[in-house]
Amino acid sequence: MAFDFKKEYKEFYLPKNQPEIVTVPPMTYVAVRGRGDPNEEGGAYKAAIGVLYAVAYTIKMSKLGDRRIEGYFDFVVPPLEGFWRQEGVQGVDYSNKTAFQWISCIRLPQFVTRDELAWAAEEAARKKKLDCSAAELLTVDEGLCVQMMHHGPYDDEPASVARMDAFLALQGYENDFESGRQHHEIYLSDARKVSPDKWKTVIRHPIRKKA
Repeated sequence: MAFDFKKEYKEFYLPKNQPEIVTVPPMTYVAVRGRGDPNEEGGAYKAAIGVLYAVAYTIKMSKLGDRRIEGYFDFVVPPLEGFWRQEGVQGVDYSNKTAFQWISCIRLPQFVTRDELAWAAEEAARKKKLDCSAAELLTVDEGLCVQMMHHGPYDDEPASVARMDAFLALQGYENDFESGRQHHEIYLSDARKVSPDKWKTVIRHPIRKKA
């Protein structure tokens, strides 16, 4: 049976509908960096998603070809994720999407090296006729965070973030967006197939103990 990150690590993919504190270990991703409004038709964000899935599925399906990846095991391709920031903003300003600087990504098993990712990007580009040159292997060590499950449209996320902030204040913590730590989202619903009121998104913020 294929390894499923969502089932094996439920604490990171299926949090409660209320804020909770977790310590997130380092995770490895195939990632594409970009800027601008993710809703732009034909924009860089939507192009990045196509590249990510093409590369991730090339790695998964390598078992059917000639490529033999050391340590390979079959896996369910995890959900799309995103790290978001804006210059001069703590967290994110949902009213100014054009100012987003994002890293769109999909988690990969630890057996994927930079050489294997480079091979997968070249193979995906050849088969899918895509420019996959922007794909990179990225390891993120988030550490101490607050997270919760958000239900509904992305534009309604500020209400969930406000609950997280209030929870932190009561617990003696505060957000910590310094040193490159960012607002993180995990998209558990296919926005093309599910109505916005039923979308489920993990929202995660880096935190620290108040001095």
